[in-house]
Amino acid sequence: MRCPFCAYPESKVIDSRPTDESNSIRRRRECLSCGKRFTTYETVESVPLVVVKKDGSRQSFDRHKILNSMVRACDKRLVSLDTLEKAVADIEQRLLNSMEREVPSQKVGELVMDSLKSIDQVAYVRFASVYRQFQDIDSFVAELNKLLGK
Repeated sequence: MRCPFCAYPESKVIDSRPTDESNSIRRRRECLSCGKRFTTYETVESVPLVVVKKDGSRQSFDRHKILNSMVRACDKRLVSLDTLEKAVADIEQRLLNSMEREVPSQKVGELVMDSLKSIDQVAYVRFASVYRQFQDIDSFVAELNKLLGK
């Protein structure tokens, strides 16, 4: 690791510990030339995830889009933001674990609907009505019947 003060290419690790989120390691280093100390963070390199839209266009995966849509679906419901953030983290992890670099937007939408179904059924129906683009009351009732198990 190159020293940020004198640019010497070697340093020694004095202390190493995981960060609060445990997704990176914080290392205190000391330059072997000038003796000054500095901190580095080591993280796992993640594979970029691309979402393939219905029209064939591609976009980088954006967890904030998913969180925003789930927050909108849960508007005026007793669902905490922490619960939704955990659901989004779970969705993102499931997509990354699939080891696919390109994921169809339909798969992302289905994962969101599965999460919302277990979190809040009203939010699930709200999201489904927009995601599945219900055109009339019959398609809305059909989705409610599926939810009720009829």
